[in-house]
Amino acid sequence: MITARAAAIFEPVGRSVAAARGFVRDTLQGWGLDDLIDDAVVLTSELVTNAVVHAGTTAEVRCLRDGTGLRVEIIDRHPERELPFAQVRRGTVDTDSEGGRGLMLCAALSSRWGVEYTTSDKRVWFRLDEPALPVGTRSAGPVVTDDKLPLSDPRVRVAVVQVDGSQTVTAWNSDANDLFGYPPEQVVGKPLSDIAAWPHTPGTGTGIAEALALSRWEGSYGLRAADGRTLPVYATHLRVRDAQGEPSTVCLLVLEHERAVLQSHTRPNAPGEHEQSGETLDALIGTPAPDDLDGLLQRIVERARDMLDGDAAFLLLATDDETELEVRASTGLSSTRQRFARVVVETGGGRYGSARMPSVHGDLAEQPGAVPLLSGTGMHAVVTVPLKVEGRLTGSLGVASETPGRYTNEEALRLQFAADRIALAVESARLTELERLRRGSLSFLVEASELLAGTLDRDQTLALMAQMTVPTLATWCAVYTIPEAGSDPELAYVLHEDEDRIDGIKALLDRVPPPDPDMTRGVSQWTAPADAAHDTALRSSLRRLALGDLHRGNAPGTSLATASAVGGETVVLPLLARNRVIGLLALGRSADERFRQETLELAGDLSRRAALALDNARLYSERTAISQSLQRSLLPPQLPEIEGVDFEVIYRAAGEGNEVGGDFYDIFPIREGAYGFAIGDVCGTGPLAAAVTGLARHALRLLAREGLSGPAVLERLNAAILDEGSRARFLTLLYGELWPRPGGGAELRMVCAGHPLPLRLKQDGTVTPAAEPQPLLGVMDDLELYEQSFTLEPGDVLLCVTDGVTERREGTRMLGDDGLADVLATSTGLTAGAVAARVLRAVERFASDSPSDDMAILALRMEE
Repeated sequence: MITARAAAIFEPVGRSVAAARGFVRDTLQGWGLDDLIDDAVVLTSELVTNAVVHAGTTAEVRCLRDGTGLRVEIIDRHPERELPFAQVRRGTVDTDSEGGRGLMLCAALSSRWGVEYTTSDKRVWFRLDEPALPVGTRSAGPVVTDDKLPLSDPRVRVAVVQVDGSQTVTAWNSDANDLFGYPPEQVVGKPLSDIAAWPHTPGTGTGIAEALALSRWEGSYGLRAADGRTLPVYATHLRVRDAQGEPSTVCLLVLEHERAVLQSHTRPNAPGEHEQSGETLDALIGTPAPDDLDGLLQRIVERARDMLDGDAAFLLLATDDETELEVRASTGLSSTRQRFARVVVETGGGRYGSARMPSVHGDLAEQPGAVPLLSGTGMHAVVTVPLKVEGRLTGSLGVASETPGRYTNEEALRLQFAADRIALAVESARLTELERLRRGSLSFLVEASELLAGTLDRDQTLALMAQMTVPTLATWCAVYTIPEAGSDPELAYVLHEDEDRIDGIKALLDRVPPPDPDMTRGVSQWTAPADAAHDTALRSSLRRLALGDLHRGNAPGTSLATASAVGGETVVLPLLARNRVIGLLALGRSADERFRQETLELAGDLSRRAALALDNARLYSERTAISQSLQRSLLPPQLPEIEGVDFEVIYRAAGEGNEVGGDFYDIFPIREGAYGFAIGDVCGTGPLAAAVTGLARHALRLLAREGLSGPAVLERLNAAILDEGSRARFLTLLYGELWPRPGGGAELRMVCAGHPLPLRLKQDGTVTPAAEPQPLLGVMDDLELYEQSFTLEPGDVLLCVTDGVTERREGTRMLGDDGLADVLATSTGLTAGAVAARVLRAVERFASDSPSDDMAILALRMEE
């Protein structure tokens, strides 16, 4: 009869396996079936993996409890996928293959198991019977012969120690006195950690303080006896509350070799299973499992080391191409061994030269180089086993000991059994991290591309390149530029995450020959900065030591700080753009740190984008310099001083980076006592309009100085424009000649060819047009123009503008000639500069947006 049931459905993704294990574990704990949890979780993990990973379908897990045990069913939607029943029954399943291993575990661990097929699904089930326990006991071990019983001293002593909430000893029994030699009055009132010898450092297991804080704990540690010896003990801790409700911990301790007295009962071994192969997935990973990959791997190596009683352990993960293994976690090794070093998968021939097979080395001293990662570490015995998922090598797990001959094939089997259980969990966590890194890398590159595309300034591009790499990709970076093909790289920018280190690194790099700009090398190592920094620091320290002056100054500290800053791995990436190396990007780590492959790949992607942005900035700077030089040639080099005439010119070219547009102006001497002035507007923009601008300005000067009249000058200019053919542009032009009078004022002659009419402001505030409109240039061959003459009295102002002023718009409103006349009418008594400034201010205020057309304003005022 079914007394309880629970069910859940899991999607066909790798993380569903862990979710299914958690579901079964939580269900059985709720039903009080603690003795069945380990086997049920292991079998569920294997069978759900078969469904969601190999079959690729959803999996439904059903837990059914009855009066004598538990039945678990795993249902998938792939009924046509047959399972290797015959091989399992014959025991011929390939142990290196993923297929059939779940059924082998079912045969070994379950009371009964089977498979049922329907037209729509496949159901694999197993049954676990509750163990028959003697009355009055919670659990019991198997019946064994006397020679199999554990050994103990003639008298078994169980130390009972009670510790209060502050971890101070409050009770110490006589067995504790006998075991450790401390009478109660010597330890009561003192922290238990005062006599604890180990574990005492992070990464070597749970410490005493952490163990005392847990509600229940069981494990090994060392206590210092009164005679100075360190005694390994096995202990169980239980947190309780005393009569006053205060928490305290009761500790039971026996000598390590008598641990069977206190050790919790574990399940009996399945038939054919190795005696020591019962390390479960949860025992190696822990509950709850760490959320991040690095935390998971670190916990695995610590548990693996403890499981085989080793001195060190390490775990390597395969790179994407599976040709190398990268150290991702270790314990018991120096920090330099943990910095993501790499080893090749195939280190030699034969079974023991490949990471794809388990291997045992009794003494590395007799096999130098057999395990390169452990060279020079003092380790002798080592056992390594592969992590495999679906037959692919995904990593390697190793445990090492300083004692030669410590490990045999027996330990290799135990470690391999554990590695098989964690391989899928590690691969799932690795893929999750890889996906997270790829998403982060994509986001990083998108943001970097936007930032780099947002500037065409060389210096800003260099700064952005450095700021994007530090500290995201490297501790420090240096950017070298190569101005011309074949020239030596030049140091252009240096950045460190600590701004105080920048000057020291820059001074160091100035003394070091730049790296080789070889585009074929890709990412390459560069040891020169670290070597130079260490040499400098050593010489500085020795010099000051010889002078006996180490207590003064900060030069050694500065040198050592610089050496530390650049003392790790340094790599150089070429900045390649348009099939040419235009620079180099050097990335560095601080002392003893190395780059991960994912970081270097991301740096390579960034360097390609940064190189193109830097080359674009270079090209833009060159073209801008050329353009501005040509544009400046279209403007008058300098304006003459005219006695008795105050004049001002304001010029505004529309468009970013433009100094000259289609508008132009000029004031120049014609002959003694005569001056010419012009203001014009070429139709269109760009190089063709600029060509006409240059033609018009230079032709005006040349023709006017030949003694031609104003109409003759413009008629010949019109012919020159038409001779340009398809490159010709319409041109509006106001040209005039000015003769200042000795007593004040001036005589003027003007021709207004299609240009906005000039305005005359008299001293009484009257504003009138100073010319009549005539045809523009560049349209008709036979152009007949005439000039108009008038006199400017002292105090009068002549205002000439281009259509960028009169056609200023705000919606449907336009400033126009009338608006300009109103502004000029309010400018009586002002200087020429003040008149021009008032007009410009009126134009800018007329509309809220920036002017979209070129503007030229020329104001002439007759001095009084």
